[in-house]
Amino acid sequence: MGRIAGVTSAETRERLLSAAADVFAQRGYDGTRVADIAAAAGVSNGALYAHFDSKAELIVAALRAHGRRLLATVFAADPGQPVTELLLAIGRSLPRRRDASGYLIIEALVAARRDEDVARPMRDYVGERGDWVADLVRAAQTGGELDSSLPPNALAHFCLLLSMGSALVTPDLHAVDEEEWSALLARIVAALAPTPDSAAQRRTMKVQIDPQRCHGHGRCYTLAPDLFGEDDEGYGHVAGGGAVPPGHEHAARLAASNCPERAVDLLEGA
Repeated sequence: MGRIAGVTSAETRERLLSAAADVFAQRGYDGTRVADIAAAAGVSNGALYAHFDSKAELIVAALRAHGRRLLATVFAADPGQPVTELLLAIGRSLPRRRDASGYLIIEALVAARRDEDVARPMRDYVGERGDWVADLVRAAQTGGELDSSLPPNALAHFCLLLSMGSALVTPDLHAVDEEEWSALLARIVAALAPTPDSAAQRRTMKVQIDPQRCHGHGRCYTLAPDLFGEDDEGYGHVAGGGAVPPGHEHAARLAASNCPERAVDLLEGA
């Protein structure tokens, strides 16, 4: 058994990813052999290794493929929907029963705790997912859907915890009414929306550095390099006249709160 006649390399790869998802879901990561996946896909071990170097690489690739399919389904339902509606649509689906592929994340996370070969690609995978959500948050902030003072990475982490945790708490263990869950998510998103007063203040936020207090520790331009720079003597200075662009308010506050001499001043609504 080798390469299947009339099947392209891309099609073979998809067959392997689909077979891997099914076999991992049935037998778990530790209980699955590369030969099991190859047999389920109808190819030889050599054909599998032509696409994937290891079982660890294969489980993470199967996760990525499953995630892409889910996102494609959500986007196809309403391509022009606001970012917050997209996030709500994903959130509303979390408590529902998943197909076998939906529980791949559990196998991968458990394996990553025991096997560094799995942990390395899983760190990349989870980082990519976090970055994707953080970019969505920034887009929503730019579009006025979410408060621009919210830290995108922290909100993305919150979303990852909800998503991955929901794979562990299945409906068999603890069910929730879908309408109540949807209402809760809607209230959370509403609480994260900008208020008229805070939006007006954020549009006019500025930062300044008091040269008498600055001792050149450099925390401002380390934490907020888009807002601060370093002069020839290592002291901080504001960039762009001190105006804080939308979406950078959290970085400005972080720089101010971490300055040992409190030399960074925030001017909101000035």
